[in-house]
Amino acid sequence: MFRSEIYTKRREELHKKLKTGLAVFVGNNESPMNYAANAYHFRQDSDFLYFFGIDLPGFAGLIDFDSGKDFIFGNDFDVDDIIWMGPQPRVKELALKCGVTETAPFAKLESIIKDCLAKRRRLHFLPPCRGENKIIIGSFLGKNPFELRELASPELIKAVISLRSIKEKVEIEEIEKAVDIAYEMHTTAMKMCRQGVREQEIFGTIEGIALAKGGGVSFPTILSINGQTLHNHSHDNILKKGRMLVVDAGAETNLHYASDITRTIPVGGKFSTQQKEIYEIVLKANTEALLSARPGISHRDVHFLACNIIASGLKDLGLMKGDVDEAVAAGAHALFMPHGLGHMLGLDVHDMEGLGENFVGYNDEVKRSQQFGLAFLRFALPYKPGHVFTIEPGCYFIPELIETWKAEGKFTEFINYNKLDSYLPIGGIRIEDDALITEKGHKILGKAIPKTVKEIELACV
Repeated sequence: MFRSEIYTKRREELHKKLKTGLAVFVGNNESPMNYAANAYHFRQDSDFLYFFGIDLPGFAGLIDFDSGKDFIFGNDFDVDDIIWMGPQPRVKELALKCGVTETAPFAKLESIIKDCLAKRRRLHFLPPCRGENKIIIGSFLGKNPFELRELASPELIKAVISLRSIKEKVEIEEIEKAVDIAYEMHTTAMKMCRQGVREQEIFGTIEGIALAKGGGVSFPTILSINGQTLHNHSHDNILKKGRMLVVDAGAETNLHYASDITRTIPVGGKFSTQQKEIYEIVLKANTEALLSARPGISHRDVHFLACNIIASGLKDLGLMKGDVDEAVAAGAHALFMPHGLGHMLGLDVHDMEGLGENFVGYNDEVKRSQQFGLAFLRFALPYKPGHVFTIEPGCYFIPELIETWKAEGKFTEFINYNKLDSYLPIGGIRIEDDALITEKGHKILGKAIPKTVKEIELACV
């Protein structure tokens, strides 16, 4: 945990934003793998962690905006628990570590919530992610658990996003630790990226690094020579020369702050001429997008900058044609980059996505586009100091998408379909870094991970 003052200050800031009612934050419970006593690796709810910091199952926090008091609900361990788990801290001890003095058994929470509803006080809660928490909150409210996203408090969602979006110094330090773990993961993958190696060997090795150095991976590792599948979680292939290995992997620190880095590596450690041509286009999009990142410029504008660089580079190779600005405005480039430029990063790898992407990245003035590709941009608002973002342009040759657009005669004024077949073996290339928006510009976080052609070829030796 951080110092108790960190959590106290966060809750004080939330008290300032919401003046009335109760806010309940239900922490996660353990989730069984195949029977109750055999649980998956525990991961606490990020919002509960942010305000209360207790990284154990079976707790909830309550903030009373009318009285100004904060509460922790949980049960002390008994002797039967201690036999299996060893001595455990008491609820009051844990509560004091996050600056809370009011505690009660978990069962007391239900009666407090029902009393709140009976008195027609406003009850605030965030949309729950875990099925268990949907059931718990649904039972408190007497509501169908599947209705809770619609019943969640917009006021609390917006207040939490406003606080969690601006990273504190201690949070930035944690994210940098997570990037440093990712450095070891990615440089290890580079050294292992050789013909005849099974993807699963690299996958297992780098996920082991995440567990050895921190809290494990921040998301299921994407690692495949079929990088044209954006979120490819299959690791069955044997590496072959002439292919590119996309490694999109990050770690969590022990306090659960995330990194998210992508590197694309030629099998055998040497880029072919064709691989280098496409790679340099994506690298330019990555570096120019990072250079432009500063307070006041919108993430959507930086996204378009990267897209224009991708389209312009592909035009130089003869894969696209016509006016680049018109092609990007029409969405023709999305054949090659059908995703957004990146996302916020923090306690969640897609930070606060569980609260609703449109709450995080859009507002009443800036609406989400329905255009293919641009619709997947998770954040479109201006950057502010304290924001942490991933910047991850890519270029992909997706046979099914190419065939569909070609059959439909789509964007023939911008795409040279007859030249794409020879590029299909590349699959996909993505390059991703994590950056902090500062008062005057940006800072790339953590130890610099090889990403130029020369740096990657040297790292693969």
